[in-house]
Amino acid sequence: MADIKLIEGEFSRKLDDRFRLSLPDELNEVFTPNEGNCVIVKERAGCLSLWEQSKWDAEMTTRKTILESKLNLQGYSKNISEIQTIGRLMSTRSRPVQLADKRRLLIPEGFREFLGVEAKGGVMVVGAAICIEIWHPEKFITYIEGQMPEFRALLENLTN
Repeated sequence: MADIKLIEGEFSRKLDDRFRLSLPDELNEVFTPNEGNCVIVKERAGCLSLWEQSKWDAEMTTRKTILESKLNLQGYSKNISEIQTIGRLMSTRSRPVQLADKRRLLIPEGFREFLGVEAKGGVMVVGAAICIEIWHPEKFITYIEGQMPEFRALLENLTN
């Protein structure tokens, strides 16, 4: 098993006029996609995440296998609406991308709208332990304000 290095840091950045984002140099040591291969993912309104392709593929393969085995055991006729919903979300939630020079990301159409930031607009680039998140600045502040009171309990739960 490979050593895990947590991706940490908070960086204010601006998109260029073509929705490209230069990732902070400080993240290069811990975020090392093979040949720049990544996956961009819609997380929550105003937030995208950037994963190394191999880590994302492993996570999704596991989840799809579990889902398929449950569907094979239970059938799908009773849950067809939920299954279609999960299928739509899985189909539109992520997209493979490649970092230019291993650190510049072009945010694809559809993901730009989800992020809610205009060309030349500011974003927050945040280390989220296992991936990098790209946030609309106001959405990030709101999210952090809501989560900070639970930080100590969450940290204790994960480290005890």
